[in-house]
Amino acid sequence: MRKHIICLGDSNTHGYCADPRDCADPALARFNEEERWTSLLQKELGEDYLVTEEGLSGRTTVFEDPLYEGLDALHYLFPCLKSHEPVSLLVIMLGTNDTKERLGANPYAIRLGMHRLVRKAQAIDCWGPGGKPNILILCPPPIGEGLRTCPLYEIVEEMGLSSISKSQALAQEFSLAARELGCHFLDAKTLGAEFNQVDFMHLTKKGHQALAQALAEHIPSML
Repeated sequence: MRKHIICLGDSNTHGYCADPRDCADPALARFNEEERWTSLLQKELGEDYLVTEEGLSGRTTVFEDPLYEGLDALHYLFPCLKSHEPVSLLVIMLGTNDTKERLGANPYAIRLGMHRLVRKAQAIDCWGPGGKPNILILCPPPIGEGLRTCPLYEIVEEMGLSSISKSQALAQEFSLAARELGCHFLDAKTLGAEFNQVDFMHLTKKGHQALAQALAEHIPSML
């Protein structure tokens, strides 16, 4: 059996494309299977691995959105991991949506949310030989300062400007959580995963490629 890698994330794992000039299928507003970082990671790692994409736009770690149901990863985690067992590695790239002003969570609370999510994952009986949990917290790049002058009114209102500073604090908070929980940690910003200059919070095609290549270098040593 191949090594199962589950990529649990939000719109950047689902592959949302905010710039129609940057993707092959602009009418779909989504990077296709030849462009998304999860698909590219599968190609980079090869046939000994099975990379499963679990991306949902708007997903948070544990915070329930009062406007849309089912967006917190906490309540989806058990069926997700059990349906893909045995899991060799769980990659969690969440946190951007946690910074939305309407959710009222500061960086410390978002770290606690990641902490709670990881603790639940560690307790689920889904892991491979030996049953030892194996989790990578992958911090998303911070929301760009360009959001302050972004002409897309609905994007600015959806997130709120305080999301910028909160997202900038996540790498430090998630790094601390990873140390506390005994998890792997990587910061996508340092791996070359760039955000676009349209909404300043979604990966470019180049960013997807860079992230896949960097993870393909790091992940084998985690298994």
